[in-house]
Amino acid sequence: MHDALQIITFIALAAVLVVLILGIINMTRGTSPNRSQTLMRWRVLLQFIALVVMMAALYLASPH
Repeated sequence: MHDALQIITFIALAAVLVVLILGIINMTRGTSPNRSQTLMRWRVLLQFIALVVMMAALYLASPH
């Protein structure tokens, strides 16, 4: 279970990084402000998911 949560954590963090980079690229090109806003909203959602997964991993890894 610990290994699965660790893999899910890395996937969630990678997803945050990808969306962040896409948002920054879109913003610097000055194309669609709506797309930049959508990407930043996705980033916030993915950060929340990554945080929940990391907290679950820490909770399950701690001795009860």
